[in-house]
Parts: sequence; C-alpha cells; structure tokens
Amino acid sequence: MTISQRYNSVLSHFEQTMPVARTELHFASTFQLLVAVVLSAQCTDRRVNMVTPKLFEAYPTPQAMAAATDDDILSHIASVSYPNSKARHLAALARMLCDDFGGEVPQTLDELTRLPGVGRKTANVVLSVAFGEARMAVDTHVFRVSHRLGLVSAKATTPLAVEKTLMRHIPKNLVPKAHHWLILHGRYTCTALKPHCAACGLASVCAHYARSNSRSALRG
Repeated sequence: MTISQRYNSVLSHFEQTMPVARTELHFASTFQLLVAVVLSAQCTDRRVNMVTPKLFEAYPTPQAMAAATDDDILSHIASVSYPNSKARHLAALARMLCDDFGGEVPQTLDELTRLPGVGRKTANVVLSVAFGEARMAVDTHVFRVSHRLGLVSAKATTPLAVEKTLMRHIPKNLVPKAHHWLILHGRYTCTALKPHCAACGLASVCAHYARSNSRSALRG
C-alpha cells in the first residue's frame, strides 16, 4: 500500500464514520477556548470541562482574569494537572492580552506563542478551532495514532515532524476535521496502553495491526 492510498483510506473512513468532529472542550468565546486549551495540557478535556464553568463565571473575559491574582485563579483550577504553573500562566496571559492586544486573542502563530503558557500545539488549536485555519495541532493522541496507522514514518520523532508530514498529505479543507478525527480515534479506540483493534474500522490499513499480526504468525 502506498502512502497516498493509506491516507485516502484513513480519511475516507473518518469522513464516513465521523462526519462531524469538533473539540470536546466547552467554551463560549475565543478567549475561553484559549484558556481551556492551556488548561488541557497533560490533562483530560473531561477534567478541564469540570473546572471551567466556575472559572469562566468568575473571569469571563481577559479583563476580568487580568485583575485576578495567581491564587484567585488557582482556587478554581486546583484539580487540573500542574495547577500552580497554569494559574501563573493564565494570569500573565490575560494581562498580556489586555496590555499588548487590546483584550483580543491574536490571530497569528507568532503572536499567540508570545503568550505565557501557549506553545505551538495550543496556538494551532486556537487558529484551527476559532479562526478556521488549516492547522494540525499534534498532541499525544495525534502523535501516537499517526505512527500506529503508518501515516508518518518512525523518523518523525517530534511533534513538529509529525505536523509537517500530516500537512503535506492531508487536503487543507480536511485538516481542521482531521485533527479532531485523530484525537478522538486515539482517545476512544487507538488508546495508549491497549488499542482496541477488534473494534477499529481501520485495521485493514493499519501498519501497527499488520506488524502485530506478523509477529503473532511467527510465534505461532
């Protein structure tokens, strides 16, 4: 199977099985999306969605959050991973939005990654979800699933390398949905510890599944 055939098969499968794919984070504005994505680093969306209602009620805008102290914010997000550093980042992020960007979330990668706590992955999520850009944010799910399916080679050892490979092969109009397809597939089917291959509609084109079957055959 050529790489083009594999991509076509994978994308066709997702288009048929997940015609609607979007982030599972809850938010009511671009600012709230940005905050939720910062909180989601090394943390589940489910946990983030448990803390953001009260957080957003207290600080619905950059201006409101900019007036808060680190400890104020920490009291609302204590149950997420790395709450102390995230509280510091959110307070500083809100102040920078007010001081440097007129209280608006910027729309370029360079400007977004100036914000405290915002790396390339977080910026790509915001650019894709909020602004509709063809951006591929590579988290642990996207990284793992891309390698297992054989969408990227073993030489793609960094998130940036995976991002560049996926962007070369996925049509721009599908990139925003493909980001969520890969995340959701990794979250619920191709899980980290034990992929659910028997329930996966992509087994026939999956490089990991083919290797596993070959090893099983040799042992048998």
